[in-house]
Amino acid sequence: MSSQQTNLAQEAVVTQTDSLSTTRPINTEQKRERFFIVVSLVALYILWGSTYLGMEIAMRSFPPFLMAGIRFVLAGAIMLTLLLVRKAPLPTRKEWIGAVIVGVFLLVGGNAGVALAEQWVPTGLSAVAIGAVPLWVALFAGLLGRWPKRIEWVGLALGFSGLVLLNLGHGISTNVAGNILLLTSPLCWATGSILSQRLPMPKGGMSSAAQMLCAGVVLLVLALGSGEHMTSWPTPASIWAMLFLILGGSLVAFTSYMYLLNHVRPALATSYAYVNPVIAVALGVWLIGEQVTISRLIAMSVTLCGVVLVTVSQGQKK
Repeated sequence: MSSQQTNLAQEAVVTQTDSLSTTRPINTEQKRERFFIVVSLVALYILWGSTYLGMEIAMRSFPPFLMAGIRFVLAGAIMLTLLLVRKAPLPTRKEWIGAVIVGVFLLVGGNAGVALAEQWVPTGLSAVAIGAVPLWVALFAGLLGRWPKRIEWVGLALGFSGLVLLNLGHGISTNVAGNILLLTSPLCWATGSILSQRLPMPKGGMSSAAQMLCAGVVLLVLALGSGEHMTSWPTPASIWAMLFLILGGSLVAFTSYMYLLNHVRPALATSYAYVNPVIAVALGVWLIGEQVTISRLIAMSVTLCGVVLVTVSQGQKK
């Protein structure tokens, strides 16, 4: 073998080695990302499916706005402290503004709206109403230039029909406040989800921390303005429920949701919407004796079938 051939052979070996060294980290990073995606989805399915019952129990001692405000201020403060210890940069002025806007839509209009509605409707029905989030996301996507396909229109029709049946079948229509909240809360949550991808937002976990802090302050102001106050010392069950909402529902699950919005398609990120009602209804029946009637099951099934159609159709577009 000539010296020129030897050099070529060595260069080929070096090139192959470099190629392997560049592909291995990519594969490792892909596996790591997939692992976090799976963990985040499981957290949303289980933890957020349980928060409906958690809010109902917490509100036996805490008024709605006060409960939500304490929850998000504490969760945001804990996360912000942990991030600052790790030398994470504080949000810029524009990022704080984005966090305020998104936090108000997601956590004040969306989450706290559900808490208010639970004063008049069962936890499982609240979860089904929030299950309409992917339907609203599909409509908003159309307003931004991508209208739904035929199968998505079928899903939208089914979903809204289910919500109508849900209202008519359980007397919710006689309660104007509960009816309005069950319609507007998913709207607010869908709007916040879309804006979180379009407004300047803090990076990583700082995004969740800033949103929870800002929304928590707004909620405490609303609690003060509406005259909410504690009438007695909270029960142990309500305290445990608050701890679960702060640690599980906010620190873990909400952070997981923001992670998914930035790493997977919206259809997959919002897929929790048709898993949570199943968990919420099961926990409501098991732990606090909520009743499941035939009409309620039909309304829930129609709504969730519509959500599944929309979600699957969106997933096929990528």
